[in-house]
Amino acid sequence: MSNKKLDQLILQLENYIEVWKQFNNYIALARSKKFQPEDENQFLEIKSVIAQELEMILAVIESGTPSKEDVHSLIGSAPSIRYMSELPEGSLRAIENQWHKSFISWQSILGQLKVQQRAEENKGFFSMFGKK
Repeated sequence: MSNKKLDQLILQLENYIEVWKQFNNYIALARSKKFQPEDENQFLEIKSVIAQELEMILAVIESGTPSKEDVHSLIGSAPSIRYMSELPEGSLRAIENQWHKSFISWQSILGQLKVQQRAEENKGFFSMFGKK
């Protein structure tokens, strides 16, 4: 993968992780039971972005974890903020745990990409001094 493509993928994944953080904010809203109708619309938009970006990211990288099925399962288990707010505590906690597991996996993938980026940068740096 070229440095430019790697840089773009890292930026895309960083943005994707920010969307994941927003998803977690809506879980917190459900727990607090303090949300407005417009929050439901924004939550639906966040879920759409997660599903669309997932396809774009998985088209570039092979990721065993989180799998497409894991992400779809999480999104499917949270159809709305109101639905989550009416879940028993254990079920809402299960959604949070599923989110956290995926979030950590995305962070790990991002870290691996940054290691690859650093290695490519070092390769370029040393090749400058290796030329005669």
